[in-house]
Amino acid sequence: MVRAARHDWRPLAPVSVALGAWGLSYALYRGYYAVGGTLLLPGRPADPVQFRLINAVAAVILVIAAALPIAVLPLWRIPRARWVLLAVCWAVAVGCCTHAFINSLQRVLSLAGLLRIEYSPTVWASIDRRTADLQDLFFNEPWFLVEGLGFGALGWIVLGSGRRRRWWVGTAITAISVLTVIGMLSATGVIGKTIIG
Repeated sequence: MVRAARHDWRPLAPVSVALGAWGLSYALYRGYYAVGGTLLLPGRPADPVQFRLINAVAAVILVIAAALPIAVLPLWRIPRARWVLLAVCWAVAVGCCTHAFINSLQRVLSLAGLLRIEYSPTVWASIDRRTADLQDLFFNEPWFLVEGLGFGALGWIVLGSGRRRRWWVGTAITAISVLTVIGMLSATGVIGKTIIG
């Protein structure tokens, strides 16, 4: 059982609220495109209705993700729930940080002319590759990185100092490193790609 360590839990609530606000900011961005906004689009969508639907679904998922850290605040004090919440925080931290690192590295390689990122013709009728690279590199991926670090911070706060925290953080860093290497090997064609779904 993960025991509540005798340490300061006070940062848990403000970090959870900040994380919720951060998630909501990206939901608003996707929501803007869902209602037909076009400012800063890097290209012309192939099917505007489909593009709005994709962004609407993303906005709903992001609103749910934004509410999660705040909604589960009372559950952190329940030992059995704490295990599940720590696993969720670990998975989100690893997933978001890995996403940010892989895509940022791809965008840097693309801007340098060393990698060509393919865009689905069913999504984009035309696209400005440089604009898409810069938008992803300076806007989208920093959001994922901060989101991942935020969920990591929740686990850090709850675990307090000691062996459990070191193990939790160490396994997360190892997973991010391994997955980033695999992702880049796949993106650069060194190994094959596996598409699920």
